[in-house]
Amino acid sequence: MERKNKEVGQTALRQEKSCGALCFLTENGVRQVLMVKHRAGGHWAFPKGHVEGAETEHQTAIREVMEETGVPIEILPGYRETTSYSPCRGVMKEVVYFWAKALSSQTRPQPEEVQIARFVPVGEAMKLLTYDADRILLEKAEKIQKGIDK
Repeated sequence: MERKNKEVGQTALRQEKSCGALCFLTENGVRQVLMVKHRAGGHWAFPKGHVEGAETEHQTAIREVMEETGVPIEILPGYRETTSYSPCRGVMKEVVYFWAKALSSQTRPQPEEVQIARFVPVGEAMKLLTYDADRILLEKAEKIQKGIDK
């Protein structure tokens, strides 16, 4: 439901917040990131979802990655990035992403929301990602990782 600010005649946006993670693992020397292809819209992205109740951002990210992909994760320090967008009229959504270590390579997509959940080599992920904002997140995470590996 949209609310109008009577003084300036502008629509007040409903604020939403989601959290997720860029989840990495290395297999056979290849660095991979966990991605999901959503049933609604068919876009490729990183797992994320709405904050519930009094959850912390980390708790939300860990829960949502597990729910959407079946992969347990450990949030790593050094990366907290946000993006904002309007998913529909009257709503502004902030998404907080963390950097995470995947504790398993086995995926189990959530059938209601996720068509595919899989680990993808980072170079391939750059091509699969639907939104430029997600590519920017991955590029930044990779730059940080390269600095750590030196």
